[in-house]
Amino acid sequence: MDHAQQNLAILFADISGSTALYDKLGNEVALHMVTRTLTILTRVALEHHGKLIKTIGDEVMCSFPDAVSAINAARAMQLEVEHQRPGGDHPIYIRIGLHYGDVLLDRNDAFGDTVNLAARITAITRARQILTSQAVIGELPDKLLKYTRPLHRTAFRGKQESFDVFQVFWEQEDTTSTRIGTQSYRKPALSRNELMLRYETNVCTLGEQRRSAILGRSEDSDLVILDNLASRQHARIEFNFGKFLLTDHSANGTFVRFSDGQVIELNHQQIVLHGAGAISLGRNFEEAGGDVIEYLVQ
Repeated sequence: MDHAQQNLAILFADISGSTALYDKLGNEVALHMVTRTLTILTRVALEHHGKLIKTIGDEVMCSFPDAVSAINAARAMQLEVEHQRPGGDHPIYIRIGLHYGDVLLDRNDAFGDTVNLAARITAITRARQILTSQAVIGELPDKLLKYTRPLHRTAFRGKQESFDVFQVFWEQEDTTSTRIGTQSYRKPALSRNELMLRYETNVCTLGEQRRSAILGRSEDSDLVILDNLASRQHARIEFNFGKFLLTDHSANGTFVRFSDGQVIELNHQQIVLHGAGAISLGRNFEEAGGDVIEYLVQ
């Protein structure tokens, strides 16, 4: 494995209230909105010397060579989503958290305290807010510092000392709504999610202890599906930053049916699993009959 350590800014940009979008608008419409928003966020990151590390369902994780580039990108992301209106008549709000420090790069991923703290800062951020750390603030010139203010000190699980959090303003005129954020779209900072998968008599549970599972025809899959339309390693489910992300890697596609009855077909795409539903590998639900994987997020 190739390991490299360097100082980078890590930024998470997350679509607030995306689960409510899926529930309200249906999975297909919501997925298109999420995809359009992630495309905007990725484009803005690249325009500001950033690199997309990965998408995690309704969230992008990016790295930047310095804190100034990351802050400029964060402000531009909020402005672009506001102006481009990727949700059409339905408002899309994003929240952004970022931190600067030592990052361990391993192939196409990033690890370490800097990544973990950036994720934790994002978890306490409200819709339309940008929050960051003293490490970022200390790198900024005066022309950017004027857009920031201390917010509060907070303690994160697993960290001994409390932590200074700062807000970064991005609107031309700082309105009250920007300063306090949009309360209704705030996500809980800590989630104890579990995903239970059941196929015939086999049960597989994902969460903090076990973070991924392979579904497929191969005997070493975590859930073995003996169907000639299932690929050997057909799909992968990962638990990452509080989300269960299903990614299709197959020749014949993966079908997901949510509790509202709507079905999404994935072809080398990914989606966040929520609520309860069913997954079919390589066959639509009419063809599969009852031979499907049931899932439950709790």
